[in-house]
Parts: sequence; C-alpha cells; structure tokens
Amino acid sequence: MENYERKIDTKLIMSIIATGIMAFTGVVIETAMNVTFPTLMREFQINTSTVQWLTTGYLLILSVIIPASSYFKKNFTLKSLFITAEIFFTAGTILDAFAPSFFILLSGRILQGFGAGIALPLMFNIVLDQVPLNHLGTMMGAATLIIAISPAVGPSFGGFIINYWGWRMIFIALLPLLAAAFFVGVFSIRSTANPVRTPFDWPGFLLLSISFSCLIFAAGASGNTGWNDPFILGAFFICIMTFIIFYKYAGKSAHPIFYPSVFHIRTFTLSVIVIGIVQFLCLGLGFLIPNYSQLVSGEKALVAGLLLLPGCIIGAFITPLSGRIMDRIGARKPIIIGNICMIAATFLYSILAQHLTTMLFVLIYTIFTIGQGFSSGTSMTNGLRQLPAKLRADGNAVCTTFQQLSGAIGTAVVSALISAEQKRLPDQLPYATMLGSQNALFLLFILACAALICSVIIFRDIKKLQRS
Repeated sequence: MENYERKIDTKLIMSIIATGIMAFTGVVIETAMNVTFPTLMREFQINTSTVQWLTTGYLLILSVIIPASSYFKKNFTLKSLFITAEIFFTAGTILDAFAPSFFILLSGRILQGFGAGIALPLMFNIVLDQVPLNHLGTMMGAATLIIAISPAVGPSFGGFIINYWGWRMIFIALLPLLAAAFFVGVFSIRSTANPVRTPFDWPGFLLLSISFSCLIFAAGASGNTGWNDPFILGAFFICIMTFIIFYKYAGKSAHPIFYPSVFHIRTFTLSVIVIGIVQFLCLGLGFLIPNYSQLVSGEKALVAGLLLLPGCIIGAFITPLSGRIMDRIGARKPIIIGNICMIAATFLYSILAQHLTTMLFVLIYTIFTIGQGFSSGTSMTNGLRQLPAKLRADGNAVCTTFQQLSGAIGTAVVSALISAEQKRLPDQLPYATMLGSQNALFLLFILACAALICSVIIFRDIKKLQRS
C-alpha cells in the first residue's frame, strides 16, 4: 500500500463522476427498458416473462461479475479496470442500438452487464479508499445519488424517446455520455495501491455463477411454469447446495473470490439483507408501475415513464442528506425513518391496487423514494463500517453483488406474479395484470416490514457492543 493521503480534490470528484456515469447509464437503460416492454413484446412477438430477461439477464451478469471486484482491485490498476468496463459497456450499447432480433438485443445487454459489473464496485472502492473517514457517509451518499437518480431519469427518458423516436434511440442517445466518461476517467482515476498478482479463484467463481444463475433462472421461469414445477424446485435446490459448497470451500481457500468471514459479523450480514430488500423493492416497483400504467390504465409510454420522475428526484437528493446526517448523528435515525416510509408506501399500494390512478402512483412512489433515499446508501455505509479495513473491499463486493442479485430477483418475481395471472386469464389482460400487480405489491409490503425488523436488530446489536 502506498502512503496515500485521503483528501477530497478535483481528481477524486471527477473519478467518482466518471465511474458513476457507467453505473448511471446502466440503470437508466435498465429502467428505460421497463417502459419499452409492451412495445418490444409486440415487435418481437414475446411475452412478459421473456421480455423481462432484458433486465434480469443484465442483472444476472452483474451478480456474477461483481463478486470478483475484490480480486480485480488487488490485481489491476483502477484505470485499467475503468477502461475495460468502458469497452464492454459501449460495445453492448452499440450492439443494442442496431439489434435486429431479441437475441441480439439480449446479447448487448449482457455485454453492458460485464461493463457495469466492473464499474459499479469500482466507484464505491474509490470512495472507500480515498475519501477522508469523517466525510465517508456524505461521499457514499453522493456516490449513491448517481445511481439513485437514474430511476428518475430512466422511465421518463425512455417514455419520451419511444414517443418520438423509437426504443433504439435510447441506446444511441447515451453514447456521447459514455464517451465523455471515458475521457474524464482516463484523466482523473488514480490508484492508492500497487497491483499484486494473486491466482484467480476459478472454483469459487464457477460455484457462485451456478448458484446465482439457478436462482435467477428459477425466479424468472416461474411465471410460465409455476413455483411447484420440478425444474423450478431443482434449480432452487442446486442454488442452495452450490452456495453452501462455495461457503465451505472459500473458508479454506488461500485466495477466495471474497472472504466469507464478512458474514461472521451479524450487523454486517443484516445490513446486506436490508440493502438487498431495498433493491428488490426498488426494481420490483420500477418494473411494475410503468407496465401497470400502460396495460391496466391504458396510458402512453411517455406518461408511464413520467410517473416515477417526481418521487425519484426527491428521493435521490435525500440520499446525500442522509449520508450527512449519518456523519453527524449516526445511521440509526435515517435508516429507521427510511424503512418506515417504504412500509407505508408498499402498504398503501397493496390496499389500493385495484383503484390506483396516475396521481396516486406519483404520490405514493414519492413516499417510497424518500424512504429509499434515507435507507439505501446509509445502510451500505453503516454495514461496511462494521468490518475491519482489510475486509472492506470484500464487504463492498458482497453488498454490491447482493444488491444487484436482489434487483434481478425482484424484477423476475414481480414479473412472474403478473405473468401467472395473465396466463390464468389470457383474454382479460388488463384485469389479470391488475390482479398480478396486487399480489406482487403485497409481497413487497411484507419484505419492507422485514427490512425494518433487521434494522432494529442491527442497532440493538451495535448498542450492546458499545456498552461492552
């Protein structure tokens, strides 16, 4: 490790912006594509369970690549990682812009997943390694803001583009932004440690890939086959067994893809669960709301996209404020307030599911995003603070992986619940979509309650440790 003085300067800010732009564009495309799904279903003659793989497949690749971020950080310079991420992401964006078929479109999304899978933890590692510790909460909040504001831009951007130029322009319009990020990143990104060559943990990587793939494939396919299908049950079984094998193997390995000892600290583990639930809720609603608006309420893509804009803008700017509050008085109040807001929003959605209007969607989603802004980045920072410094890169990999994995599952599960009702009532698409959405919203309410319970336990444990 080089003797690096932590300081906030122009290069640090620009490096966070450069890496954040790829994470930003990844989420923008992801949420913008949710608005295009009805259009793509008609153009490519596919159903809801198939089209959602544009989101789920992308998030699956993120979930597979991100666990290796700790290895990448130790073995390569931050600048070389950034350039590699840019090449993958830009290639996928160009491929999608001119995709002649759904398969090619999905292939481009997978390439984007490789790029974003490298860039997303890179941004947080820069913050963790280079920001002064007394400003860590604020800067983690600012980094999270880059991602948090993306869902506000995505659906509105997608709806506007589709309304006037068609879905392909979504990808073309982001290419100049990616080019600007490349030049800013090459100029500003610096490393705080020299690369150290260590062997790559191929067995651990393959075990995690199999486990995560089985989990996401099972969740995504359940909309067509049902949860009790032997294939679905078998995939869940393989997921659990391969993860258990990975956990035991990694505990004995000299150079695991990440150290499972991070899970020995309960406050960190519960923080990861909270982070995952918040992302599940966020992407589940990001998929559900635009599709409900178009298929049930009969709104145009532009209107459906704009539904999320006011709430996301307000919630996004809550994120750095939450980090600043954490730096001053601790993490407890913003996290608990955030969880309560998300419970209130999902409860209102679930009981009003059959009577949701455009205005109700906007108002309730604003409550949800305020909760997300208070809880998401603060929970991640608080969780990482529970780890010793030598495990924080591994902890960052775990947090970011679980966040993306939960987002993939959230999209897949919500899609599966809606698809199940659409399949049961094929001649009543609007009504079936509404019933499936109601089932999904009730599940999101239960998960929001679980996040609050985990948060209460976290701060009870922290209080006990402070007394001892």
